[in-house]
Amino acid sequence: MTAASSDIILERMMALHPKIIDLTLDRMWRLLAALDHPERNLPAVVHIAGTNGKGSTLAMIRAGIEGAGRTAHAYTSPHLARFHERIRVTGNLISETDLTAVLDECYAANGADEITYFEITTCAALLAFSRAKADYTLLEVGLGGRLDATNVSASPKVTVITPISIDHQQYLGETLEEIAFEKAGIIKPGVPCVVAPQEDAAMAIIEDVAARLGAPLLAHGQHWHISEERGRLVYQDETGLRDLPMPNLIGQHQIVNAGTALAALRYLDPGEGACEAAVTGAEWPARMQRLTSGPLFDAAPDAELYLDGGHNAAAGHALAKVLARLPQRPTHLICGMLNTKDVTGYLRPLAEHAETLTAVSIPGEANTLSADETARAANSIGLTTTTAGTVRDALQAITAHTPRARILICGSLYLAGAVLRENG
Repeated sequence: MTAASSDIILERMMALHPKIIDLTLDRMWRLLAALDHPERNLPAVVHIAGTNGKGSTLAMIRAGIEGAGRTAHAYTSPHLARFHERIRVTGNLISETDLTAVLDECYAANGADEITYFEITTCAALLAFSRAKADYTLLEVGLGGRLDATNVSASPKVTVITPISIDHQQYLGETLEEIAFEKAGIIKPGVPCVVAPQEDAAMAIIEDVAARLGAPLLAHGQHWHISEERGRLVYQDETGLRDLPMPNLIGQHQIVNAGTALAALRYLDPGEGACEAAVTGAEWPARMQRLTSGPLFDAAPDAELYLDGGHNAAAGHALAKVLARLPQRPTHLICGMLNTKDVTGYLRPLAEHAETLTAVSIPGEANTLSADETARAANSIGLTTTTAGTVRDALQAITAHTPRARILICGSLYLAGAVLRENG
């Protein structure tokens, strides 16, 4: 198979439904039945929902499982550079041959019936997982939870809800309570649910759903605690205390993600070494990722170059805390965002840490906010702004007057993906 084989099928799949997002599980159940229900033949499922931190938490759980000598399938979204990143079979990115085969099988089984791109590709991932041996299956929710395509396991081993905040209101509801109800839709009868720190309104909804379903909660502040003490990570639950290194993923918000992952791992109990491996071995690109090689790095060799895909107000606050803790250095933003996002809500907490913002449009993305629109939004909250045609142009313009700048490329996972592809 050539590298283009899966791309051709994926392009066909985009045409199977007039909408990119149409939340319902009916089409999933139809296609899964046609595929002889692969969702019933998965290794122990860990299902993860939330607004922020899902991917990092999953990465830490996977690192912990693998550090203990066990294996895990993993399904995440969206991908950054290549679709294959979404599907890890027994720890390895799915091969082009296997991806093409399961996509083809799902496309044939679906026929001409309507189904969204995310739904049919989720079926393909579940099909691949059902045919390979592993100890666990880690599933990250795409959007919401209750009606998300990943919400098809009747009895996962454990569910996980990371911090919930306002995002995707057009699909999940305008209030935090409405959004929390959708996220809590992954909770299953009798299945323990690990809950990260939540605002009171969200926690009340989670507790209500769990109580109705008889699902035990393992909640931050009640059943487990996490803190930084003297440069170490201290985790405590009813089984005892663990003194661990700080997470290798950058940012204070990763402490909460680490605690959430550790709580899940303590319940799963995959074996000795899992906790330390979770915080020292996780890999998750575009989360304050330092770029230290590649063509973009070569264009700004003396700069301190970071890439982050966060895109909502909560992510903006988390990034601002990261920047505040870094050694002082002139900081400049290169930002591109989707037109569905709260641009000023994301940028406002970053404004006090940045000297300038250079706005770009996200290449190849139909829903990009134009560079001019992003610049106007940034200017409205007091940022000194300009625009550039490309990220490379922005880098060269910034380093022309500040060669040793700290430069953060941010605003969207889609922009992060374009950067990683270009940086090769």
